[in-house]
Amino acid sequence: MTTFSDLGLSQKVLSAVTDAGYTVPTPIQAGAIPFALQRRDICGIAQTGTGKTASFVLPMLTLLENGRARARMPRTLILEPTRELAAQVAENFEKYGKNHKLNVALLIGGVSFEEQNRKLERGADVLICTPGRLLDHCERGKLLMTGVEILVIDEADRMLDMGFIPDIERIAKMIPFTRQTLFFSATMPPEIQKLADRFLQNPERVEVSLPASTAKTVTQRLVAVHNKDYEKRSRLRDLIRAQEDLKNGIIFCNRKKDVADLFRSLERHGFSVGALHGDMDQRSRTNMLAGFKDNQITLLVASDVAARGLDIPDVSHVFNFDIPIHAEDYVHRIGRTGRAGRSGAAFTLVSKSDTKYLDAIEKLIGQKIEWLDGDLSSLPAMAESQDEGRGRRGSRDKDKDKDRGRERRGGRRSEAPAEPVKAREAEPAKAREIEEVIEPVRTEPLNSERKADRRPNPGNRNARPNPANDDQRERRRSHYRDHDDGPTPVGFGDEIPAFMLIVAAAKS
Repeated sequence: MTTFSDLGLSQKVLSAVTDAGYTVPTPIQAGAIPFALQRRDICGIAQTGTGKTASFVLPMLTLLENGRARARMPRTLILEPTRELAAQVAENFEKYGKNHKLNVALLIGGVSFEEQNRKLERGADVLICTPGRLLDHCERGKLLMTGVEILVIDEADRMLDMGFIPDIERIAKMIPFTRQTLFFSATMPPEIQKLADRFLQNPERVEVSLPASTAKTVTQRLVAVHNKDYEKRSRLRDLIRAQEDLKNGIIFCNRKKDVADLFRSLERHGFSVGALHGDMDQRSRTNMLAGFKDNQITLLVASDVAARGLDIPDVSHVFNFDIPIHAEDYVHRIGRTGRAGRSGAAFTLVSKSDTKYLDAIEKLIGQKIEWLDGDLSSLPAMAESQDEGRGRRGSRDKDKDKDRGRERRGGRRSEAPAEPVKAREAEPAKAREIEEVIEPVRTEPLNSERKADRRPNPGNRNARPNPANDDQRERRRSHYRDHDDGPTPVGFGDEIPAFMLIVAAAKS
């Protein structure tokens, strides 16, 4: 049996590993660490929860024992797709590097630039960051990447996704060509593999399991539901209550809005629940994740920001409220449970409109997932028709409410037939008659209009309104509204000052 002492790690690293309680490496660690110590490029593929993080942290600590970082020139660079995963890797360096005097800098969003700049000025042996924040520091002139010896791209399939490709390419151009590059991921589709080959030189492929396999310790079940949000929420609540061995669980949604809605719904029904998604500020995300790890909350409703690489070793259940659109995300989601040899359970709510996504998942993992309490064909047919009828009745009730509101406001429901065509044709003639009546008003001097339009002082109670002036003012308003030659000034309502209506003379 291979032990950590057989892999070529330094004595300081072995001592820290032993203190952490590990003696036997996982297959990905046993396969990748020796090649990493030989400074070979590595493409490591293993299912989530098998110790990929230690596969590059332990050899990096051994290689960094000799040498010292200079100010603003990091020696190694680790790119992570999310802030939480970057913070988790930093914790691994603190745990396994406690016998080393290495400076570890964490550059993620939501944290002050000044605090990060102070760490960079002291010199960073290990730089852990998300691509966006790294480029921000480079553009500010706070980083020089010419001293990087090792580049690690964790969760390579997500980091090389279409949204990250430009950033990765920019960063790779800043780093010396002679660098050592390490890729680690749970999935590596062929099209992503082609992109990864751009950054690897004669890599050693370490593949200890199928690229998209799921852990055998996770019990997977499908739950048939109708595609109605309120029915899915009700079915999820019943499913959670039915789990006798539920210690804690993560509930995944596809959209951040659904995370917030489901969180409020579960909270109203008395569940111990928290929320985690990308729009939350960094302090809230860190506190929420810490509360879940410390068992202060039982359920965590999250987007896919929590699906990649988060090491929460004792998660008993995973619930997919929404089936993932990308089949690879299913592997990462259910990989949050059943870690380190523990057993876990994963439930996925599936409606009739989700069958194409389910087919893609089963094709990717190479197995059929069993249904819980019957498949989609066993759903009660009346439930869906009742939902539709309820929707139609609801729309009729809304129409009745609108009619009642109009009656209360003094209006009346109009049941008269459409206006005759001849009546509509007579409207232009009537408009011309009105225009002839009000046309002389436009020819009066503006000053006389302003004098005639003076209102009585509102503070003088004895003042009497002048009916002639009111009639003339109303005719002028109608003229300005309907027969102006240019755009009406915005913001004055009906009381438009006369000088605003003077047409500017054209330049000769």
